[in-house]
Amino acid sequence: MGASEGRGGGGGEAAVHRSIEAVWRIESAKIIATVARMVRDVGLAEELAQDALVSALEQWPEKGAPDNPAAWLTAVAKRRALDRLRHRQLAEHKAPEIGRELDAQHEMAQADFAEAVDAAIDDDIGDDLLRLVFTACHPVLSTEARVALTLRLMGGLGTDEIARAFLVPEATVAQRIVRAKRTLLEARVPFEVPRRHELQARLASVLEVLYLIFNEGYSATAGDDWMRPALCEEAMRLGRIVAELMPDASEVHGLVALMEIQASRTAARVGASGEPVLLLEQNRARWDHMLIRRGLAALARAEALGGAFGPYALQAAIAACHGRARTADETDWPRIAALYDALAELSPSPIVELNRAVALSMAFGPAAGLEVVDRLVGEPALQAYHLLPAVRGDLLLKLGRRAEAQKEFDRAASLTRNTRERTLLLARARACAAVQG
Repeated sequence: MGASEGRGGGGGEAAVHRSIEAVWRIESAKIIATVARMVRDVGLAEELAQDALVSALEQWPEKGAPDNPAAWLTAVAKRRALDRLRHRQLAEHKAPEIGRELDAQHEMAQADFAEAVDAAIDDDIGDDLLRLVFTACHPVLSTEARVALTLRLMGGLGTDEIARAFLVPEATVAQRIVRAKRTLLEARVPFEVPRRHELQARLASVLEVLYLIFNEGYSATAGDDWMRPALCEEAMRLGRIVAELMPDASEVHGLVALMEIQASRTAARVGASGEPVLLLEQNRARWDHMLIRRGLAALARAEALGGAFGPYALQAAIAACHGRARTADETDWPRIAALYDALAELSPSPIVELNRAVALSMAFGPAAGLEVVDRLVGEPALQAYHLLPAVRGDLLLKLGRRAEAQKEFDRAASLTRNTRERTLLLARARACAAVQG
């Protein structure tokens, strides 16, 4: 954007506002991270960054956008941070030399602001972003709060966008974010990358948040749309950032690989009217083969780093089996079943076991899968999980037990909160009834 853009006329002003929004979406995380390192308070850092955004919205339509919008926003946010630090130090009657140092910084900033601040603050934006990721995903916060705060700080999404994505009231999202910031402040969570002995557990929290965001986009829990691709894209973008910041963390690359390969099917997963298209029925020509190649490269990187048997890398390897198969019939189901065996041993859970049952049914027949599924029927964690009866219904149907299959599809339809999925399940139940009739 040049300095002359945006001057005059309502259309020009609207164009400048769109440009500001685009820059903010891309750069806000870096700006907040930079300021957070200065003020050691994520909530205050976001407030100061937002002040810079407001200044841009006020000044750029009149004066024109600067040649480097991101640097302008960062510089203004840093100046606000220095002002706040100076006033805080003076108010608390800190040592005179600290006050003099901050006064000097402030005066320098006024004289030649951008250069002076960069000299006074030793920037390392990569480290700052990594600190912000670990802070937003801190285990002291609830899962919902971590997701909301990550999308807010790292993704630059507004509370209204997050609320729409997760189909919850905007006030609920706003409250979660406010409470999250307060919790981080009250718990005195340091703005830092965790120490080596804490890193793995904290990294697991970061990856969990990114995968939760991706999964909500990939298979929406509720609402009228089966997918919300924007959430998938946001999770992948954030995952790629973390992978760049932590190039030697194999599980980060495993998660990026999993998301890239899964997302490659986006265009084929939804029909012309928005209806779900199941994996084996998808037109694989519509898969994004560039994303598959990127995912396979990320998986190879994870494996080269010794992470072949991490939980995300194992799931990525399963996705890769589908990605490499030119047709559904070419899918290597025995390998997928073996990978699920390894995943079940590493991260045992009822949902992994349910997925393993599907793989066993495809590799060795529906009876083999049904045997595993039947053992899960009484599992408390799956009582309200619609995919348990959906899978059981599919296996019963393949065994010719249509009346039982119909009941399972009806039950699955009653449990899902997604309109598209409910329609699909009810259609399968009706098809079972029609054949019986």
